[in-house]
Amino acid sequence: MSAYRDGDKVVVMVPSRLSKAEEEQWIATILERLEERERRRRPSDADLQARARELSRRYLDGRADPVSVRWVANQRTRWGSCTPDDGTIRLSTRLRGMPAWVVDYVLVHELAHLLIPGHGADFWELVGNYPKADRARGYLEGVAAAAHLPLEADTPDGEIAGGADPGDIHHGDGLHPGGEFPHEVAG
Repeated sequence: MSAYRDGDKVVVMVPSRLSKAEEEQWIATILERLEERERRRRPSDADLQARARELSRRYLDGRADPVSVRWVANQRTRWGSCTPDDGTIRLSTRLRGMPAWVVDYVLVHELAHLLIPGHGADFWELVGNYPKADRARGYLEGVAAAAHLPLEADTPDGEIAGGADPGDIHHGDGLHPGGEFPHEVAG
């Protein structure tokens, strides 16, 4: 038995030997599993908020306490951003569907900015508490490379353009072509 999405439809394949009742039962089970898997891969804003609090507790001694964490569709060249002054974190909807450990990395990165606005050694030490930080940065760099986004150097305001610093794929994808978008971390 298998299932896959074809546009807005879900195609479920079951053996022909099943009775109609068995077929309906299996289809319901498969659809439920598919829905749960998709829900985990596409958490709601409330799920993001809860996850951010858990990650703060686990990797930042609970010191980062975001007021809100939400998905936004207007971050085309950033994976995420935060405003320390009001405690808000925003993640690009482009992260939806990526592995949870990648979304967790972006959350940890933004949570660390609630504590330290810049990208100094103390900031990277906090981010380094997340055990899959290097792996997630590599994953996001691969996504950037596949999208053929330009790799550029730091912008004057500290934003990383184009992911030039492999450690900072910040404010979104670190793909900040041409430095067009200002750094959203406010001190």
